[in-house]
Amino acid sequence: MTWGVIDDQSIAEAASMIGVPLRRDRMQWIETASRDAIRHFSWGVGDNNPLWLEPDYAAKSPWQTIVAPPCILYGVDSTIVAPKLAGVQWIYAGTGWTWFEPIRMNDTFRVEAVLLRQEVKSGRRFAKWVLQIGEVRYFNQHGRLAAVAEGRCARTPRGDKLVEEMGSAALKVVEAHQYTAEKLEDIEQQVLAEPRTGDAPLWWEDVQVGQAIPSVVRGPLAILDIVAWYSAVQGAQHYGGVHGDAVRYRNRHRDYHVNSLTGAKESAGRGHFEAKTGRDVGMGGAYDVGPQRISWAQHMLTNWVGDHGFLHKLDVSVLRPNMVGDTIWWRGVVSEKFIQGGQCMVVVTLNAVNQIDQVSARGTAVVVLQSRYGGAVVTPLKSDDFANTTENPSEGRG
Repeated sequence: MTWGVIDDQSIAEAASMIGVPLRRDRMQWIETASRDAIRHFSWGVGDNNPLWLEPDYAAKSPWQTIVAPPCILYGVDSTIVAPKLAGVQWIYAGTGWTWFEPIRMNDTFRVEAVLLRQEVKSGRRFAKWVLQIGEVRYFNQHGRLAAVAEGRCARTPRGDKLVEEMGSAALKVVEAHQYTAEKLEDIEQQVLAEPRTGDAPLWWEDVQVGQAIPSVVRGPLAILDIVAWYSAVQGAQHYGGVHGDAVRYRNRHRDYHVNSLTGAKESAGRGHFEAKTGRDVGMGGAYDVGPQRISWAQHMLTNWVGDHGFLHKLDVSVLRPNMVGDTIWWRGVVSEKFIQGGQCMVVVTLNAVNQIDQVSARGTAVVVLQSRYGGAVVTPLKSDDFANTTENPSEGRG
């Protein structure tokens, strides 16, 4: 095994893992969607929906109990399926989520994960890099498939290997954006004005193709926002820290980054908090966590669909880092309506735009809404019937 190198041998070693069931207990921060876990996730992403947080309110909802924001499943499994390629940087590239039923308080999960495929890439930034695509399946305590996630992870050079490929420009510094007092006040007012549909049904018949859905804004991103995410969803996990488990992991996997100030082995994940390490991995400074940004898109969608709607699919590609100091606006436009399997579906096209109008992420979502003319609350959807909802809606297009 060649350390930190993307070559034919290391690519072949990684490819040998395709289809092999992977151990995931070390990826699991929570196992049960307890009231505490739901509350901590909601706080970690800044989502104060009473459906997640207030028992009396939730008891009067169609679900009759507290339910969890769908992206809480990132805390059950990170969706990072990126075996082998030791010493090569992980950069989260996106998730394709499919949920089949709501996550109720005290639901417990087990997961199954495999590497589905990997693609060797080349481009302007890297002569050779690898995109690894894995699948995580979430089964609840009833044995039902509650959700599936397709996680995408880019494996790229880091440190000295990055400089070898790109020269010193690879470690360029991205300066924090400077805001005027007026702009900061405007951002705060937009945050405070975010609407929520809540307990008033959003009827399928009332939604029109081309309609913009209410946006959410997050920023300027601060280190504490990233700390909040880690606290709620990931923790330090086993590869960070000075305790014995972290040392054993580093000795077993050698997947570490050397702190140039102390000489100590540390996780390259500290680039989310520390500007220099962020530059060492080619990001230009401290940067966000991709699943956190995707969870903000989920927040926008669940605000819009309200208590009677259901987020069935969310597929987001992370295109560029969201740097500490950046602000992003998640926006969505209704692009299609159809009926499939007796359910009223709406497709939303999404993008995240920062303060200088750069698109940092884009994707699509499928939500299930109630009809004015009847129809039960959706729970659960049949996974076999809805495996290809966005690709092959087959009946009743409207």
